Amino acid sequence: MRAVKLLFALLFITIAVTSCHTEVIIEDDIFIDDPVFSLNRELSAYDLWYVDINQTTGNGEVPFLQKAFTISFNSGVLLANNNLVGIGSKGNGLGIDVGVYDTYNSVLEVSHDIDGAWELEVSIIGNNRIRMYHRPTNTSYFLTGYQRNNFDYDLVFYENIQYFLQEYDSWEKTYTSEIGAINEFDEENYLQFLTHGNGDTFRSSVDDPGIRLSDIVWDYEGVYTVFDVEDDLYVKTLTLDYDFLSNDYFELTVINDSTIELFHPNSGTIYEFKGRGHLEFLRGTQETKKRKKVELPSMSIERKSIRKNIKI
Repeated sequence: MRAVKLLFALLFITIAVTSCHTEVIIEDDIFIDDPVFSLNRELSAYDLWYVDINQTTGNGEVPFLQKAFTISFNSGVLLANNNLVGIGSKGNGLGIDVGVYDTYNSVLEVSHDIDGAWELEVSIIGNNRIRMYHRPTNTSYFLTGYQRNNFDYDLVFYENIQYFLQEYDSWEKTYTSEIGAINEFDEENYLQFLTHGNGDTFRSSVDDPGIRLSDIVWDYEGVYTVFDVEDDLYVKTLTLDYDFLSNDYFELTVINDSTIELFHPNSGTIYEFKGRGHLEFLRGTQETKKRKKVELPSMSIERKSIRKNIKI
């Protein structure tokens, strides 16, 4: 009888030990010490991980995360959307193959095609939220997991609108509404959005539509600013610092990944511009193309343009 009781006691202890796990909370991150836990399974549970660059902390940089809007983990292959153009269709929505990865315990090892080898400590901070920590530079990236069918593509465009404007060599005017007062911006047929150091510069041209990009003569250069709109995440305002327009502004709406609408409230005119010369940023390392933390100024307006769902 003692032998039987001892056997049951040992079985109970074994079951209790193997069925429990320990969660150690450090700086609000949950590190799971559990033989059943699988980081690989956690990462592949979501189609897309959105990299919220504005939440990044630390002074270092992980290049492949710095330039990606989303990353995906697919059976050892790392995929990324480094462009907003094509974000909903390229690679079946997951982006392009940029490297391979492996996991052990709570560590993610990445071998990136361009940026080389990286080791990141991954911690779970919510049901679909993770932190990727690069210990050598004390830098943290925060990612949110989504399935493709509940991913807010519209919001991603508007949260990163300044990068979208710069993804084309130029924007050509393709439509001007008949409704609206005549104004001097009617003559502008091309816009170009550039980044020079800490300033954002635009150029414009009155050249005829349809000419070769290399033949465009840029007549004017000035500063442009993109503003958040209070209480509306799905529109931005754009100011173009024209001397003759007295720094007037437009309500900026994205129609699709190659077309934007500029509504000019002062005249009531609607313009559409189509991107030409896509600057595809696949695996490049151009410094100007890496995203950085940006806090846009805010503007309070009564929106007059109509919201449109972006066609992906």
